[in-house]
Amino acid sequence: MPPYLIASDLDGTLLDAEHRVAALTRETLAQLVARGHTLALASGRHHLDIAEIRRQLELPAWIISSNGACVFDADDRVVSERLVPQALVEALVALPRPASVRLNLYTRERWLIDAEAPALLPLHAMTGFTYQVDDLRDLSQAAVSKVLYIGEPSLLAPLERTLRERYGEALHITYSAANSLEVMQRGVDKGSALAQMLAALALPASQALAFGDNFNDVEMLTLAGNAFVVANAHPEVIARLPRAERIGAHHEAAVAHTLRRFFALD
Repeated sequence: MPPYLIASDLDGTLLDAEHRVAALTRETLAQLVARGHTLALASGRHHLDIAEIRRQLELPAWIISSNGACVFDADDRVVSERLVPQALVEALVALPRPASVRLNLYTRERWLIDAEAPALLPLHAMTGFTYQVDDLRDLSQAAVSKVLYIGEPSLLAPLERTLRERYGEALHITYSAANSLEVMQRGVDKGSALAQMLAALALPASQALAFGDNFNDVEMLTLAGNAFVVANAHPEVIARLPRAERIGAHHEAAVAHTLRRFFALD
């Protein structure tokens, strides 16, 4: 079998219900890397957060972080970095929002937030990577890859409409979860990052497998020659991807089972 690029979203896809890597998933990925296939961990998470998951896997893997804003090869070399322009970061920080909606920024080394949000901590318990509370007003030296608003979906919907009306031509706006509205530079998405990886590896899209569950995975799943959506994916995402194969749920290690079938590991 020729070499393949295997790109997977993390939360809700590769990771289980406790945001951890199941033993079968770890074993399956190790077998495939040993056979010469390339692994990419593609997530909205910060690259330092993803790097810790990779360290625990003990496998070489490329990293697509901040929904494609930053791409790193398996040796942690920066392949690309596309930042939100400073003026737009300042505008997004100043945009009025409900008091319970948390404003977050990802910089090169930090995850900044405007107030404490203990409910976010379990998501990152596996890695220990966490936020730092800041007033976010002095951003003159910040290199921001992603701005995200976290809150109740009913509060995010009008905020999304405002963002699209004012900045839809300049920014890429998506969701990684129902309560996480995410904003990157225009043209930044996991699909464009996957295309960069394929070019670097000299592989066609037909030799790419991609797995995902939410709106920030749509471009990646559209590009990959072999696309898979987990059963727990957002229904609208499933509807947008009629070509993608629907597989089991993330808490059932569906990615591992699908890879074992595809590559005849069983």
